[in-house]
Amino acid sequence: MNASKSATRSDDTAYETASAMTPLALRTAIRRGEHTGPTTGYSSGYLQGNLAILPVDYADEFLQFCAKNPKSCPLIGMSEPGSPHIPELGEDIDIRTDLPGYRVFRGSDEYTSVTDLTDIWRDDLVTFVLGCSFSFEAAITRGGVRLRHMDARRNVPMYVTNIETAKAGSFHGPLVVSMRSFAPGDAIRAILFSDRYRLAHGAPVHIGDPAQIGIADIMKPDFGNEPVIEEGDIPVFWACGVTPQMAIRNVMPDFAITHEPGLMLVTDVLAEAAEFSL
Repeated sequence: MNASKSATRSDDTAYETASAMTPLALRTAIRRGEHTGPTTGYSSGYLQGNLAILPVDYADEFLQFCAKNPKSCPLIGMSEPGSPHIPELGEDIDIRTDLPGYRVFRGSDEYTSVTDLTDIWRDDLVTFVLGCSFSFEAAITRGGVRLRHMDARRNVPMYVTNIETAKAGSFHGPLVVSMRSFAPGDAIRAILFSDRYRLAHGAPVHIGDPAQIGIADIMKPDFGNEPVIEEGDIPVFWACGVTPQMAIRNVMPDFAITHEPGLMLVTDVLAEAAEFSL
């Protein structure tokens, strides 16, 4: 067997292992510090979520922001004030420990990256979980379409655009998008597959020329990893749950927490639930 075929088989085996992990097994590995990277490709068939955690005084306005921007902020779960649990997403879920990485903001654009929130948790915090496009990736691959970032074991690339979100109170900012590139025929199939998953951003917001949505250099994403783009590929852009991070930065609350882009909460909810609206 030549080296390239051996590498491909090894990559496929690694993907199959990650894909087959149950959400509970993955969350347990995350709590133990055994998984610290992106969650793309993990726990195939289950809904993944972006995270925004805010003091209760900001909760109503942020909820309105989500309602006005359902494409980028499809709400799939919300906690009671002070609770790190959202039972409808998984009985054992603990928001403080169950994501591979978090960003902690303290009244400025600057943030601290942490892997555990237990020591900084507050009784006034409300958690919002927003559906993630990783949730429909399994449907795309089941349909025979390869995802280049998965094949390369990379995080998906994400970009800040020139598209403005709908303002809600003090919350506003540019739309962030994730990008996956495909051969033309595969792009059509990926669009059709993703359109079903309305709580995971649904159909893309833009196809083709990145400059039209304010992306100057597609090879330099604002978040995630550099894309893998093959000759003849078409870039396809989906609304992304990193969008709230831009809005939160404009509000500048004294304390806020988000996920590290690409490092999601993997829930016990089947991805098919993302076909429906709350």
